[in-house]
Amino acid sequence: MKNVLFSSMVVLFTALAFSSIYSQTVGHSDIQPKPTISIWPGKAPGSEDWTFSEKVTEGPGGSKTYSNVVNPTLTVYLPDPAKANGAAVILCPGGAMRMLGFAETERTAEWLNSKGIAAFILKYRVVPDTPPAAGAARSAGPSRSGFQGMGKELSFQEILNRHGNANPAPDNQEHLKVIAMAISDGRQAIRILRHDAAKYHIDPKRIGILGFSAGGGVAIGTAVTESSDGYPDFVATIYGPSLVDVSVPKLGAPLFIAVMDGHFNVTNGCAALFTLWKEAGRPVEIHVYDHAYGPASGMPIASWTDRLYDWLRARRVATD
Repeated sequence: MKNVLFSSMVVLFTALAFSSIYSQTVGHSDIQPKPTISIWPGKAPGSEDWTFSEKVTEGPGGSKTYSNVVNPTLTVYLPDPAKANGAAVILCPGGAMRMLGFAETERTAEWLNSKGIAAFILKYRVVPDTPPAAGAARSAGPSRSGFQGMGKELSFQEILNRHGNANPAPDNQEHLKVIAMAISDGRQAIRILRHDAAKYHIDPKRIGILGFSAGGGVAIGTAVTESSDGYPDFVATIYGPSLVDVSVPKLGAPLFIAVMDGHFNVTNGCAALFTLWKEAGRPVEIHVYDHAYGPASGMPIASWTDRLYDWLRARRVATD
């Protein structure tokens, strides 16, 4: 059904996509918790009045899902020093801007580590399920509906006419504020890693950002506005369209896109992204996978990781 709730779809897509890449990644073998660092000194700007508590749900295999994020963080996954090649990728989980499912990003972090690439999972701010200020009226905060109520599917041309913005709730001002916060979290994560590059043995000129689903929209958001110190060196989005208007900078970061051919609104949003990057004369690669015989997930083809690694090597980000 086309009018299914977006949030429910993304949760399902994330779970199925996670299972699809499982065989391509190394086994989950954490012996102790990974280091986690706060990315903002004190309270994150823009949400200083958020007084609610973060919610954590543990799923199969111990992976966690987060909501009501107040303190954005980076969870550190470093490769074996003997394999490390200096590249780093910030990973943005999906969850319809209402929650963050870490399972998919954890497996991807481990896969990146197996290739010698440092990974950092970004826990960014999402639309809260409680009002932003304690005791405030519900109408004062972001809508509980989040990305629900998708309406009709937008055509490729319609999304292009909206400046590449595939956000199904483009007029929800409170929601847009949270998307802007999430994007600022992405840029701040890039700044933190550039500043502390020596600490993590990474090259400050090879720091990229990759997102799944709504996290892909956050990743794209870091790349569509000029920034002197918080701009990524490369960007990848896995079944995630832009959630904001797209203006490709003159020296826009190289972009990698992977999506299935029948992902409601997302496919056309990703195709629009490719077109806008191409029109701007910036490097871009897209893979649109036939989902006919794969699971009805955001990314049914497990080999997207192989294509991503080929692209990273071609861009001289990753080295053998």
